[in-house]
Amino acid sequence: AAIRPALIVAGPGVALPEPLPCPLLDEATLCGFERLAPAAWAMGDPDRLGYIVLTSGTSGSPRAVAHAHRAVWARRMMRDGWLGIGPDDRLLHAGALNWTYTLGAGLFDPWAVGATAIVLAEGVSPDQIPLLARRFDATILAAVPGIYRRILERSPTLSLPRLRHGLSAGEKLPPATRARWRAATGTDLHEAMGLSECSTFLSSSPARPAPEGATGHAQPGRCVAVLGADGAPVPRGEPGILAVHRSDPGLCLGVFEGETIRPVTGDWFQTGDMVVMAEDGAVTSLGRADDMLNAGGFRVSPAEIEAAMAACPGVAASAAVELPVKEDVTVIALFYAGEAAEDALAAHAGTHLARYKQPRLYLRRAAIPVTANGKVNRRALREEWKATR
Repeated sequence: AAIRPALIVAGPGVALPEPLPCPLLDEATLCGFERLAPAAWAMGDPDRLGYIVLTSGTSGSPRAVAHAHRAVWARRMMRDGWLGIGPDDRLLHAGALNWTYTLGAGLFDPWAVGATAIVLAEGVSPDQIPLLARRFDATILAAVPGIYRRILERSPTLSLPRLRHGLSAGEKLPPATRARWRAATGTDLHEAMGLSECSTFLSSSPARPAPEGATGHAQPGRCVAVLGADGAPVPRGEPGILAVHRSDPGLCLGVFEGETIRPVTGDWFQTGDMVVMAEDGAVTSLGRADDMLNAGGFRVSPAEIEAAMAACPGVAASAAVELPVKEDVTVIALFYAGEAAEDALAAHAGTHLARYKQPRLYLRRAAIPVTANGKVNRRALREEWKATR
């Protein structure tokens, strides 16, 4: 309804609106196009609308983000700044084709350099990824941190002789997961930060690995800043909101609304991610601004708590969430999956976290909920808690 399409292309099993608002091109007809004569290039303004992606909607209603054709060209800055990809590489992306991480790193980037894109069939389990990576000689693996954790839980050592490195995005990569992957494979993981409105623009790379605990540096050609509440850059070492300059060629045109695009305004596009920038420009993610926790007046990053608790024996996955326990009183809670006992968790937190950062509640779950993109779904945990009060 928001996009008002002129044509829908869909394969079997794709959910479609009823009645159809426009003609439908099915998969069988589309596959016949390869036998047609090549079409002429349709050259035009690089700032014209190229494609629209919908945000996941985990923090509210999904938005239709409009990207220009130049957005694909702008991904050149990621090749050396993050992916380290060349024409001889074979990149296997472990994600479904339902968001910008898979669309970009899984398809756009291999195509742009003439590399091979390995696309997983629907229904492939994460447990099969190491086997498929070895069978198809993957040289680069891309996934969210949760997939890497799951692989390592089942395979403490991995034989991937052709793998050069892995890529991680979607949520904060815990240092413990990166260390375990290095030990298991002998290769490194390179993290990136981005969003639907600008894909990735800050990352680690094979040419410039991130310092321990940091996400990485701004990619060559990018202009980023860390802004305070007044919209001005904060001093190095102080937390703030990560922002990308509106001149970035990868930044979206705006949000598609009906038949118009509501454009980006102002000099800086604020991402909503809380970060700290070191003197050398290395940026460390603190989590989404709307996920930040309040502990006695101090703002605490859930990613910091989760990274510390990931090292506790018996913790398979965790999510730190601020929960209301009575009127006007909230505490930090740790939802976790695993066999760890509450006293062991409390003791571990007491050793590895400042007092005000330590969870006051430990809530075991069979699994930590994630979105369709594999990100921890804190909103679902908060809603579950409210429903039981």
